[in-house]
Amino acid sequence: MRRPDLLILIAVWEFMSAFGAFIGIISISVFAFPEVASLGGIGSVGGIVGLSIAVLVLMFYLIIAIAGGIGLLGGKEWGRILSLVHAALSLLWIPIGTIIGILIIVYLMKPEIRDYFESTQK
Repeated sequence: MRRPDLLILIAVWEFMSAFGAFIGIISISVFAFPEVASLGGIGSVGGIVGLSIAVLVLMFYLIIAIAGGIGLLGGKEWGRILSLVHAALSLLWIPIGTIIGILIIVYLMKPEIRDYFESTQK
C-alpha cells in the first residue's frame, strides 16, 4: 500500500514543532536561567525550579514530536500513536496548534489511514 501524501505533511509539522521546542529550550537556557540566577535569594531558587520544569516539558514535547515524525515516515503504528499524542498536546497552542491538532487527530483516526499502518506492520 502506498504511503498517504498527507503523512509527509504531518511529519513536517512535527519536525517544525520539535524545532520550536528546541528554540524554546535554548532560549530559556541562554537568557532566562542566567537572569534568574543573578537575582540571588530564595526567589531565584523558585525561578530556577520553574524554568527547569519548563525545559523538561519542552524536552518531552521535542522527543515526542521527533519520534512521531520518524515513525510516521517509517509507517510504524507507534509513530501514528505518538503523532496522536503530539496532536493532542498541540491543541494547547491556541489558535494555530489547536486547528492543526484537530485536523491531524481526525486524519490519523480515519479507517484507511489506520489500515495503512496495519498493512505496513505485516
